[in-house]
Amino acid sequence: MFTRLLWGILRSSSGRLIVALLALTSGAAVLAALLTMQADVQRKLSGEFRTLGANLIIQPPQALPTAREINSAATTTLLDASVIRAATTAGIPGTSLAPYLYVVAQANGRPIVVAGTWPGAALRLSPSWKLVQGRWMDLPHDDSECMLGRDVAHALGLAPGDQIRLQTSHASPRLIIAGILEAGADEDDQVIVSLALAQQLAGTPDKISLVAVNVPGSASQMEQARRRLAAALPTAEVRPLRQVTEAQGDIARRLRVLVASMVILILLLTLLCVLATMAALAVERRLDVGLMRALGGSISRVVSLFLAEAALLGALSGLAGYLIGIVLARWVGGRVFQSLISPQWKILPLTVAIMVAVALAGALPLRLLGKVRPGAILRGEA
Repeated sequence: MFTRLLWGILRSSSGRLIVALLALTSGAAVLAALLTMQADVQRKLSGEFRTLGANLIIQPPQALPTAREINSAATTTLLDASVIRAATTAGIPGTSLAPYLYVVAQANGRPIVVAGTWPGAALRLSPSWKLVQGRWMDLPHDDSECMLGRDVAHALGLAPGDQIRLQTSHASPRLIIAGILEAGADEDDQVIVSLALAQQLAGTPDKISLVAVNVPGSASQMEQARRRLAAALPTAEVRPLRQVTEAQGDIARRLRVLVASMVILILLLTLLCVLATMAALAVERRLDVGLMRALGGSISRVVSLFLAEAALLGALSGLAGYLIGIVLARWVGGRVFQSLISPQWKILPLTVAIMVAVALAGALPLRLLGKVRPGAILRGEA
């Protein structure tokens, strides 16, 4: 009986209900599009920031000088190479890292900063590195080749295929220059060699200066990873690279504020439209309500009937709006961001729930029908 009554009132007021349905569907479409773009853009932002390189540094407890500040008289505390294994086994998914050991050597009578690392891992961690001339080092632990930064190669007048001799008090290897790289950072003034060769030059086997780590995810996920690494490495200091983490956090925060503001505005406009439509419906249905009350219908039964109608409208509009929102998000993503926006199915139940809540809030004028006096309505007095 309840279903038949619900179907009857839906058919009797189809015109105004279509207006309410269109308003709810439009609001749901824009809502779903915004939430879909936010979720997908947030994921893409994490991927883009990953290409910027390391966002965490594992270093000795005291602050290390930068590569430009290293000189022949400097003495720094080094880390034991076992921290590499500890960081790898810390259980942080998607983490990539590269150890570094910095040493100052003499080349052609001038001091040169030598950076020992795992060349393959360092290249993956620093995709901004560009090969200017020559080729990349063939082997990840090749002790016979090196890479020169652009500025060092220009200062020494060296090119790929030439040889360079690096001299320290512990070793003086002669290396073949595999290629010239451009990084736009300190690496342009450095000679890149294998970690094992740098340890020979420094006379510090099984020692490193720092470990550069890239942890994918949001700023909060990076902070969780930092705490986990700090707990696993009590003898080292794990600190974030503020330029990367703060930039990512700031962009994500601005995006959330923008989307939240737009969602609130859209929901308010949708609610006002539904309120106006339902108020008109309340006036039209006074006679129907009076008849139902005269036939013995209770106030709660009458109100629940109209609330069920509003909830049904909200659920239908939420489903339809989500499907339209996916199309809208993909169109906006292609036109504005030149990027394909992927559907986020987890947003479907959220969209439906929000639109049901908006429809129920917009149906408040229908609750006034419970106060209708059936006798006065049937006599035509009200």
